[in-house]
Amino acid sequence: MNAPHAPVLLAEVIEALAPAPGELIIDATFGAGGYSQALLARGAEVIGLDRDPTVALHAAALAADFPERFRLVRTPFSGLAKAFADSGRPRLDGAVFDIGVSSMQLDEAERGFSFLRDGPLDLRMSGEGLSAAEIVNGWDHGPMAHIFKQYGEERQSGRIASAILRRRVERPFTRTLDLAETIEAVVGGRRGAPIHPATRVFQALRIAVNDELGELEEGLAAAEAALAPGGRLAVVTFHSLEDRIVKRFLAERSGHTSGASRHAPAAKVPPPPSFTLQFRGVREAGQAERAANPRARSARLRAAVRTGAPAWKAAA
Repeated sequence: MNAPHAPVLLAEVIEALAPAPGELIIDATFGAGGYSQALLARGAEVIGLDRDPTVALHAAALAADFPERFRLVRTPFSGLAKAFADSGRPRLDGAVFDIGVSSMQLDEAERGFSFLRDGPLDLRMSGEGLSAAEIVNGWDHGPMAHIFKQYGEERQSGRIASAILRRRVERPFTRTLDLAETIEAVVGGRRGAPIHPATRVFQALRIAVNDELGELEEGLAAAEAALAPGGRLAVVTFHSLEDRIVKRFLAERSGHTSGASRHAPAAKVPPPPSFTLQFRGVREAGQAERAANPRARSARLRAAVRTGAPAWKAAA
């Protein structure tokens, strides 16, 4: 396949998953199928998950090459458990997540994921549900400023939300460049700045529109419940918000959380660890990959192996 999206940290992910012939692995972010293709080449059976309808062509190419060992399920992360259950297979041996927006989505101006190319103010991965335009044209100041600060870590979130409210009275926002220019007028130009001043707001809108952090948490819990003892989990993140969720999840589930203060009330004894870490910390791309693929520069891989302990119950 001539995939337009290069899988990041591919060698490291394959090493962490250690696929073997006959094993079942879920590629929870199918995209252009880079991880899936490598897993299939090593004899594994693969279920690809993706809520983006535009991946169908890449999935069809893999299904033609591996008709008995690959299928695509159109679902977000939260559908992982059902996708596994529907497979009828007795055990799940591995799962991989590649979090965030793909190069394909960024390259398609009509999807609105990149303000470097003018397009509709959409940002929906599935093409369904609330769009970014509906947020900036319909939300009140408080909720809008909140997501800019929480999901975009934008320090001028209040000023930007105020400017959006003032401008939308004149005419609604429908295009990505229109919103980007409005934000730039508030924050200031790009002189000396490493990123465009609208980057954080667009990130926040994308995360909110697609419930990316909620889906990540649900997907990790679903993988924990579905993986068999000895099953491997590999997660590649590109942003601190995502990485903090994965780091906290694996630290808790592997029994590596920090100790409680001696002045605090006695904490409940946690359940037995459901994972063991494959390595402490993260794996990052080497110099050659970072030079060849700019997206790899911020990539971080965390990996763990499922124990025989029961999956933890969701927090109330």
